[in-house]
Amino acid sequence: MSKSEVILGIDPGLATCGYSIVEAKGQRSFKLKESGAIRTSSDDSMDVRLRSIYSETGELVQEYEPELVAIEKIFFSNNQKTAVLVAQARGVIILAASGREVVSYSPLEIKKTITGYGKANKKQVQTMVQRLLGLNELPSPADAADAIGVSLCCGLDAKSAVNQQWEEAME
Repeated sequence: MSKSEVILGIDPGLATCGYSIVEAKGQRSFKLKESGAIRTSSDDSMDVRLRSIYSETGELVQEYEPELVAIEKIFFSNNQKTAVLVAQARGVIILAASGREVVSYSPLEIKKTITGYGKANKKQVQTMVQRLLGLNELPSPADAADAIGVSLCCGLDAKSAVNQQWEEAME
């Protein structure tokens, strides 16, 4: 199988939005192309912050042309205000990915897929991300590491196109 699949993984946030570009080359074969964080200032107005996230996400989509965009689902806790802000950021990310397949995974799904345990802590997830990608050190910043986890979760998902092609090639 020669086909690979580029996945843009996103850990959405308004102040810091982690992203990663991972190339999936088959079952459990991944290459990290880029990772980082989109940062916005709380001093800026909401429209400026959302425009920045939209613009920078659009640049990533245009540059890397991902087949899939994987976004972490919003975790609802006691802070509804934060959830609403993250939902707004998530909305402009999905808009910036127009024309691409967008998939979403809950934090529990990501942790379970990456570590085998849905309640794994951040360090456990980072360690498995490091192993899966053969990195010399733990990925950072934390938001980018989370986004890498989202990308890998998508790549390891049996429904992903690269895994379906792998299965077909093995038949």
